Amino acid sequence: MSKQSLSYTESATYDQEADMAALATAMSDPSRMKILCALMNGKAWTATELSVIAEIAASTTSSHLSRLLKANLVTCLSQGRHKYFRLYSNSIALLLENMMGVTFQVSQQPHSKVPQELLKARTCYDHLAGEIAVKLYDSLVTNGWINSDGNDVTALGKEKFLQLGIELDIKTNRKKCCPCLDWSERKFHAGGYLGACLLTFFESNHWIERVHGYREVTITKKGYQQLHRHFLINQ
Repeated sequence: MSKQSLSYTESATYDQEADMAALATAMSDPSRMKILCALMNGKAWTATELSVIAEIAASTTSSHLSRLLKANLVTCLSQGRHKYFRLYSNSIALLLENMMGVTFQVSQQPHSKVPQELLKARTCYDHLAGEIAVKLYDSLVTNGWINSDGNDVTALGKEKFLQLGIELDIKTNRKKCCPCLDWSERKFHAGGYLGACLLTFFESNHWIERVHGYREVTITKKGYQQLHRHFLINQ
């Protein structure tokens, strides 16, 4: 390799590392992390709502949101006089989920401070996570609805999902299905387009109910009945 090529490579590597450090710096504040984690429920929030969740003043929230916007961690949507904030992309949600997994594993104590309801079922941006989601993923693999790697829906799966009322042949740039490591269970749940479709289906058919303002999800009585009927999932 020539000196010129070596110089270019070192420069490119240094720039990427600098960008990674800048991203980490933008996240290195408890209040900003509270804001980012609140946005993990996939909804768009106003600055006022986020200030309540982060337990900080509105002016401080605005400063934090500016920092997050600059780092492309969140995006701002304007609707009339109101501004709403959400995560910049699904990749940011995946990054946060992975960070939760690392910190949960490292700091896990015999008596976890994480609410049991959150461990049972929660949103992971636009799909379902937690114990129930992991059981669902295992059922989909075991019964051949998705392949053993969890990265594609089988012909049988497409047929079964269509019978439920879930159309998966719509053109999308997202992966049809992908395994997403669940930070509390340390096993996979279903992500990608399939994961998003399942969450939407469960919610619209009242199998689940969201807890307003939180990532927590409640499985309804009907939900448990239908999850057992179609996927052999028990409480």
